[in-house]
Amino acid sequence: MNSLYFTEEHELFRKSFRDFLQKEVVPHIEKWEKTGTIERFIWKKFGEMGFFGINYPEAYGGMNLDLFYSVIFLEELQKVKSSGFAAAMWAHAYLAMTHLNAEGSERIKQDYLAPSIAGEKIGALCVTEPFGGSDVAGMRTTAVKKGDKYIITGSKTFITNGVYADYYVVAAKTSPELGNKGISIFLLDSNLPGISATKLDKLGWRASDTAEIAFDNVEIPLENLMGEEGKGFPYIMQHFAFERLIMAINAHARAEYAIEYTIEYMSQREAFGTTIDKFQALRHTIVEHATDVEHCKVFNYAATARLDKKEYVVKEATMAKLKSTKVADETIYSCLQMLGGYGYMEEYPLARLLRDSRLGPIGGGTSEILKEILSKMIIDKQNYKPAVK
Repeated sequence: MNSLYFTEEHELFRKSFRDFLQKEVVPHIEKWEKTGTIERFIWKKFGEMGFFGINYPEAYGGMNLDLFYSVIFLEELQKVKSSGFAAAMWAHAYLAMTHLNAEGSERIKQDYLAPSIAGEKIGALCVTEPFGGSDVAGMRTTAVKKGDKYIITGSKTFITNGVYADYYVVAAKTSPELGNKGISIFLLDSNLPGISATKLDKLGWRASDTAEIAFDNVEIPLENLMGEEGKGFPYIMQHFAFERLIMAINAHARAEYAIEYTIEYMSQREAFGTTIDKFQALRHTIVEHATDVEHCKVFNYAATARLDKKEYVVKEATMAKLKSTKVADETIYSCLQMLGGYGYMEEYPLARLLRDSRLGPIGGGTSEILKEILSKMIIDKQNYKPAVK
């Protein structure tokens, strides 16, 4: 136990959540990976146990706990042998629901946040577009005010939970001529006329539902605007730090799992009359990766502690995701090699873990984009401040 950040209560939560995952999730993982469909009952079970409400207000069914409970939630989800399943859970809890809590009106919180915490409604955050990628400000989806309604037209892609979702948190331009100052955030029920979702076929994250979503003149009431009109870009940027930190924590956790699995395998696999954990080349490779992962973990925990104190950690979170996802890919690649031919077999976890991990340097802002953000801060001395108090 890391006593600097985790208390005995944290560790009791870890054990409880780990036991829950082994009982309720792990028996279904292979089916969900094969079918690409996570059955809805599991969201309800997560909700009943309070796992979606960790950081949310008690008024809506949450527990209002510190961020290290969420760290535990994320770390343990990486150990069920399906990053796709993990993504479906945390994208609901920390992407869609974060916006509901931060920008949603009281009506929206009662009608959407509370049922989301209970696992009765599934949400998806819709920001990325087919022609935009990491260029959020370049989005083309529009929201035109007409009488007492907004008309939403455009498309989004790479949306986790895009087919499952009961509602979408959608970024669209209300004033296209203003660039990133003309973006707003809206809440849309997924069953509205004019919405269609197409499931995408992916290299990894096979269990999760990732979709391209089209909005064809979709009508929503004015009250479904979340926060202020034109403040969508600052809202998105505000929450990106947390999303990057989430992906950094996911990365160090899956790399740690890969190392633990590989060490156990090496202790049993024999070659040339001894177990392969006695071969210096393999031993030294493992400890180098373990050192890199531990460095990432310590840094990620420190950034989380600052974020939990409401500090603005955009630089640290960007560094965390950039480094941790790179280390995870390198570690898992190397661990697969240590299993030899078995590493290439689907019945062993490293093949899936390698595919799943590859999304880390891409999703939530590519490593190339993150490097440019850091270049502006470190080289150009640009000082980013919280856009929304």
